[in-house]
Amino acid sequence: MTSTTAHSRPFRTHPGVAAVALAAATALLAGCSSSDDTSDPLSGDKADGGTVVVGSNNFAESILLADIYGEALKAKGVKVTYKPNIGSRETTYGLLKNGSITVLPEYNGSLLAYLDPKAEQKTAEAVNAAAKAKLDSKLTLLDSAPAEDKDSVSINAATAKKYNLTAQSTLEDLKGIAPDLVIGGSPEFQTRQQGLLGLKSAYGLEFKSFKALDAGGPLTQAALTKNTVQAADIFTTDPTITKEKFVVLQDPKNLFGFANVTPLVYKSGLSQEGVAALNEVSAKLDTKALLDMDSQVQLENKDPLDVAQAWLKSVGLD
Repeated sequence: MTSTTAHSRPFRTHPGVAAVALAAATALLAGCSSSDDTSDPLSGDKADGGTVVVGSNNFAESILLADIYGEALKAKGVKVTYKPNIGSRETTYGLLKNGSITVLPEYNGSLLAYLDPKAEQKTAEAVNAAAKAKLDSKLTLLDSAPAEDKDSVSINAATAKKYNLTAQSTLEDLKGIAPDLVIGGSPEFQTRQQGLLGLKSAYGLEFKSFKALDAGGPLTQAALTKNTVQAADIFTTDPTITKEKFVVLQDPKNLFGFANVTPLVYKSGLSQEGVAALNEVSAKLDTKALLDMDSQVQLENKDPLDVAQAWLKSVGLD
């Protein structure tokens, strides 16, 4: 998500919302920490003084990230309540502006695309600066994590083995291989700069053919697994990567923009100690760790709270 949007689909709440909605609901019913708050997440009630309200959008990764943020704050003695699984950015942004939510996991490029669809996205730092400039004055972004959940060109295990490609390989390494590969993605992927057009102009890649599927969803995942396509647009923290041993190719020219996990906060509701705690989380959270945790929640049906607490302990933030 350097065209005008940070992902190939402008304003999208997040990849795979439909695919993980059931998992998110199941996680909540199973006892995720967020479910401890039985109040209506859309009520707009403000928290008691001194309480930080951590919200999440309506997909599994957002709920997991909210648990990570909340438990990191609790470890510093901050009183936390949760408003989980609220809905889309259009809803949560309003709740942040009125102070009903104090902290929300966001994605910097997606947020900027929501705030300013025409904004260019050339570096993560520039994205954050532009987003901060467009935010409501009561809100701010904290430090971004290296972890990103964004579009990628990924290849299946058989193709990776055939051409000796690894997780360190880049899109540039496909230059002599692409003519032998069928690539799949949403119909729009064929005609967008953050798709085949950009892959050709930025990396000189021309594929054997294109197969129209869905936007990183079950059709694309199945086609790549079955080798109907050898390359596809897959989101970088999709648990299918782990399950099927897909290889995500690096994008050194940032064709697919930026989608760094970033806390969005209501400034007056979070102390400097709280700010420091969340910045410490961002400093430790990379894409590999987030993919691993997503896989535990979505493939192994682990409680997001347990996964969040275990990761915080593993990096010394419990």
